[in-house]
Amino acid sequence: MYRKLQNAEGPPKDFQLPFEGQLSAENRWVILSKLIPWYEFESEYADYFSSEMGAPAKSFRMALGALIIKEKLGTSDRETVEQIRENPYLQYFIGLESYQDAPPFDASMLVHFRQRISAELLGKINKSMVKKGRGFQKESPEKKPPEKGGGGGKNRGKLLMDATVAPADIKYPTDVDLLNTVRKDMERIIDKMHAQRQGTGEKKPRTDRKQARKAYLKFAKNKKKSRKERIKATQKQLKYVKRNLEHIEKLIEKGVSLECLSHREYRRLLVGAEIYRQQQEMVDNQKSRVNNRIVSVSQPHVRPIVRGKAGAQTEFGAKISVSCCNGYAFVERISWENYNESGDLKMQVEAYKDLTGYYPESIHADKIYRNRENRKWCKERGIRLSGPPLGRPPKNVSKEQKIQEREDERIRNAVEGKFGQGKRRFSLGRVMTKLAQTSETSIALTFLVMNLEKLLRQFYCPFLCSIFPNRTFWRQAIRINYRNLSCSRGSLMFR
Repeated sequence: MYRKLQNAEGPPKDFQLPFEGQLSAENRWVILSKLIPWYEFESEYADYFSSEMGAPAKSFRMALGALIIKEKLGTSDRETVEQIRENPYLQYFIGLESYQDAPPFDASMLVHFRQRISAELLGKINKSMVKKGRGFQKESPEKKPPEKGGGGGKNRGKLLMDATVAPADIKYPTDVDLLNTVRKDMERIIDKMHAQRQGTGEKKPRTDRKQARKAYLKFAKNKKKSRKERIKATQKQLKYVKRNLEHIEKLIEKGVSLECLSHREYRRLLVGAEIYRQQQEMVDNQKSRVNNRIVSVSQPHVRPIVRGKAGAQTEFGAKISVSCCNGYAFVERISWENYNESGDLKMQVEAYKDLTGYYPESIHADKIYRNRENRKWCKERGIRLSGPPLGRPPKNVSKEQKIQEREDERIRNAVEGKFGQGKRRFSLGRVMTKLAQTSETSIALTFLVMNLEKLLRQFYCPFLCSIFPNRTFWRQAIRINYRNLSCSRGSLMFR
């Protein structure tokens, strides 16, 4: 059951503290609570619950606020609950009316919060928050630019777009390791199914688990593995897995029900059977690729994404298309399958128009986006697509054109910086959640928190300038920071 809050403004201003006093209005968590449209999307969250039956659920503000705190502080689920219990500002942020020493919820509730708050809902909240914070307003129908042609000066702003991969937290996959994991799962399932036939006098199916483990360890401990040895080890594990699957089929024919298995064991049985089919298909056809290839038994939704980067030729995770506007990043697409990101250009431009009310003046994207179809579509709407024209490059390139190309690349670096911020400062570099839905929520939440931090910085800049209007103060502060930075770099060099 879900009960909507009566007070749409959130917690009272006189937040009750156990040691008198009041919360500071200049605290970052108090300011952040005013930037998020808590009650604009509460009805969508309330649709998950019944309005009459069940125990009262946690509020939308508490659920979303806890996820934001976890992402911003970079803590685990348990540590997040402890931080909320100890900090009155965090309790105010999630919507409590007074300080309480008891935890507001159990750490396991964060998993349910991630399941209930989808990536699509976080995307709506992100755009609504930025639109209000930046003052984006749609123009009247009379002032809107035409759909095709005649863009001219009516197009405004710059749109940056790119794609990246959010790696999942899985072990680096190899064929032999995957089959060895499947083999051990099948052996445990056979043991559990045979236990249902005790008293019948029939022998337990032979699995040769000791010989199979010995063969795997002999291959795994070999530091230099040739291609022939890999194929031989893979074929051995395939033989053991095939026999185990045949034993399971025979047990089912003899009347042993799969209801004795837990949900997790039944799921791993299905995943293991599919991994065996894919590996056997690659061995039979002498290929190293297969459609919808599974690279993790625990996370079968993860796919290999070939990126061709210097650090990692292949990454394992979700591929995301991101748009960047005025320093704010938005996730436009999340997919676990590899795709050509150039097909998202039209969708991302329309999303920019929906946010701002007009088409961008220019689009700054990678070379893969600059195909003929996208160039024609942008030209019809008066949008300049960055980069040199298609075809053979001219012999004589003007100086203005070279300057423009360098400027376009410089502007496009901002979206690369967002990827670096998300992967180094936040959890985009390794998504620790295990389910596909919760992983998508975690990815979308990272970009929401990055935009929140940018809004917070923009709030503090006018505030500090109003306190210290003298320019001399800022010059001295910059000099002092530069000296401290130089000294710290020098000390690191001589360590």
